[in-house]
Amino acid sequence: MLMLSRLLLVALLLTTSPALAADLLGQVVGIQDGDTLTLLTPERRQVRVRLYGIDAPESRQPYGTRAQQELSALAFRKQVRVTVEDTDQYGRTVGRVWAGSLDVSAELVRRGAAWVYRQYNRDPMLPPLEAEARQAKRGLWALPASEQVQPWVWRRNGGRATATAQPSAAGRAGATASSSSTADLSCGSKRYCTQMSSCAEAQFYFRQCGLSRLAGDRDGVPCEQLCR
Repeated sequence: MLMLSRLLLVALLLTTSPALAADLLGQVVGIQDGDTLTLLTPERRQVRVRLYGIDAPESRQPYGTRAQQELSALAFRKQVRVTVEDTDQYGRTVGRVWAGSLDVSAELVRRGAAWVYRQYNRDPMLPPLEAEARQAKRGLWALPASEQVQPWVWRRNGGRATATAQPSAAGRAGATASSSSTADLSCGSKRYCTQMSSCAEAQFYFRQCGLSRLAGDRDGVPCEQLCR
């Protein structure tokens, strides 16, 4: 009886696993933004696909329109394969999109057209590609630092780079002091995280001075003990 139960379990797994792991094939017939597209399957079914592991600038963000154009250039009207990873809270299929042998998510990050979505990404290859694009100032990384706002921060703040809560007098004084101290910084005076007094200072040396060693794990975040 035990052997029969095991055989039935194996048969069940064999019959259900392919359906769960099946790739989607079809033509890309729509580009919604820099990380979402519409796939038309051979059965004429339209599937909204959110690219796995990345988050592109929103349409109203700096570089948002260009990010959408980059995705369109890579995938629109092309036959692609989607390796399904998940379904998001909006009912969209989350997956890796392959145009031939090209991993579209990875290529967008390499071009500087998307951020690595660290909250959900499990691919260790993506953060180094982002660090490389940042170092080379490709795509959105060529924007002024004030315009390099992560899309998830933009959404959380209601479509703004920063929250609009009015600071107290003490907060305004602190912000003024912080801005002033950042303005007084100059490249070459500090080299290590242990010398940094704040995340803003670490970001200055990382972004403006090219001190890539501050992000030792190459995830694009300098001095993580300060910039958590």
